[in-house]
Amino acid sequence: MSSKLSILFIEDDVVETMKMHRTIKKLGISYDIQEAKNGEEALNILMEKKKLPDIILLDLNMPKINGIEFLRILKNDEILKYIPTIILTTSSNRKDVLECYKVGIAGYVLKPLKYEDYVSKLEKVLEYWSINELIKA
Repeated sequence: MSSKLSILFIEDDVVETMKMHRTIKKLGISYDIQEAKNGEEALNILMEKKKLPDIILLDLNMPKINGIEFLRILKNDEILKYIPTIILTTSSNRKDVLECYKVGIAGYVLKPLKYEDYVSKLEKVLEYWSINELIKA
């Protein structure tokens, strides 16, 4: 992939958002990151269908529209359903994991407690999706 990865980061926790930005800066790689604080805000961004992200990093536990509800809406849209969505959450609930894969996610990543482990996991996720052949929705 020649251009930088475009990411829609959906997270309601300010501390997690700051951690994401700090991690991206630490990795020293440039990404286009757009943020939404919940599923409703993310859907408003996506429904404009102007510049769609290459991938979506999605938290599950959010107000208004939670992550699983967001996924169901996303995967029922004929254009948006092709955007790879990676769950980035603290929920290790097997029911959540199964439901997310059933709806059609590209990956499920648990947020580790240690910052260095978070950096390592995020680096691997971003490296993988940076070299993947992505369908431009």
